Amino acid sequence: MAKSDLWRRLSDALLNPQVDAATLDDALRAARARQPLPVVWLLGKAQAGKTSIIRALTGSETAEIGNGFQPCTRTARFYDFPAEAPVVRFLDTRGLGEVAYDPADDIQYCESRAHLLLGVMKAADIRQDQIFEVLHTVRRRHPEWPVLMAQTGLHELYMPGGEHIEPYPYQLEPLPHQVPSDLARALLEQRRRLGSLPGATSARWVPIDLTQPEDGWEPVNYGLEALWAAVEEISTLRLQTLLRGDAGVRDTYARTAHPHIAGYAVAAAGVGALPLVDLVGVPAVQAKLLHTLAKLYGQSWDRRSVSEFLGLLGASVGVAYVARLLGREIVKLIPGWGQTVGAVWGASAGGATTFALGKAAGYYFARRREGRAVDPARLRQIYADALVAGANILKSKPGSPSS
Repeated sequence: MAKSDLWRRLSDALLNPQVDAATLDDALRAARARQPLPVVWLLGKAQAGKTSIIRALTGSETAEIGNGFQPCTRTARFYDFPAEAPVVRFLDTRGLGEVAYDPADDIQYCESRAHLLLGVMKAADIRQDQIFEVLHTVRRRHPEWPVLMAQTGLHELYMPGGEHIEPYPYQLEPLPHQVPSDLARALLEQRRRLGSLPGATSARWVPIDLTQPEDGWEPVNYGLEALWAAVEEISTLRLQTLLRGDAGVRDTYARTAHPHIAGYAVAAAGVGALPLVDLVGVPAVQAKLLHTLAKLYGQSWDRRSVSEFLGLLGASVGVAYVARLLGREIVKLIPGWGQTVGAVWGASAGGATTFALGKAAGYYFARRREGRAVDPARLRQIYADALVAGANILKSKPGSPSS
C-alpha cells in the first residue's frame, strides 16, 4: 500500500468513518450485550451523600450527574459514566427510607449486574434499620457480593470549631482518641446495628466527608483515598484504573480524558469482536473518541490536524494500524476461527489501538493547547506504551472477551 493511500485511508477513517450512526449504534448495543457494564449499587436514603460519592469517584460535576440519571425500575435509576462510552454504571435506589419500599424489583434488576454493593448513610443518622434490612436481604440471596459501607457527613458531629483529623485515622481499631466522642459513638453504633451479614465476608466500613469548596471544609474529599482503597481491596472491578488513569498524573485535562479513552477502548473491543463489523465500526468508535478529546481540550479536529497528528505518529504506526485492522478481519473469515481466535484478536486489537490513539491524542492536544511543539518521538512512545497498557486493562476488565 503506497504511503499516500495509507495516509488517505487513515485520515478518512479517523475524521469521517464510512458508517452511519444507526449502524454504529446497533453495533455498540450488540457489543454492550457481550460486555455488560460493571454496576455499583448505591443503597441509602435521600441526602445521604450518594451523588457526592459518584462525583468524587468520577470527577464529574454534581449538576451533570443530576441530569444524567435514567430510570430503570419503579424505584431505581442508573447513571452511566462516561455517558457516551461508559465503563461503569451506578445504580441509585430512590425508595429507601420511604414507607413500604419493596426491594424485590431492584434486586431482580441487579441479579446479573451488581458487582459492588455500596451502602451510604450519614453518621449522624442512627435510624438505618430499613437500609440494614435490605442489605441482609440482598446478601442472603447473593452472599458473594462485596459490601462497602460509607459513613458520610462526619463534620456534623464535630465539636464547635472542629476540623478534619489529619492524617486520616478511621482505619485504626479502636478509633483513636482524636475522633470526637459523639462521632465515634455514632460510627460504632451503626456498625453494631448492621451486625453480621450473610456470606463469608463482612461489610467494609469507610467514614468519609465529601463536600464542596464553598462549604469551607478542607480537604473537600476527606477520606476519598480510603474509599478508593476499600473499593480496590474488596472488588475485582479495577475501577480506579478505569476512572482515574495513570498513577502520578495530576493534570486536570489528562484526568478528565482518561475515563473517556478507557470507555471508547472498551466499546471498540466489543465492536471488534463482532464479525464483519469492526472494519468500519472500530474506526468510527475511534473517530468519535478523537472528536471528544479535541472538544475536551478545546482544539480543532479537521483534516489538517488529522494529517499533522498522523504525520507525527509516523508511517510505521500507520502501517501497523492498517495491518491490525485488516489482519483481524481476515482471521475472522477463516472457517472455525472466525468466532474464536478472530473475535479475541478483533476485540484486543481494536480496544488496545483505540486506547493508544486516545492517549497519544491527549498528549498532542495538550501540547497544542499550551502552544508548545509536539515531540514526535515522545508521541510514538506514548502510543507504544498505551498499546500495552490498553491491552492489560481490557484483559482484566470483568466481562472482557479475553478474561
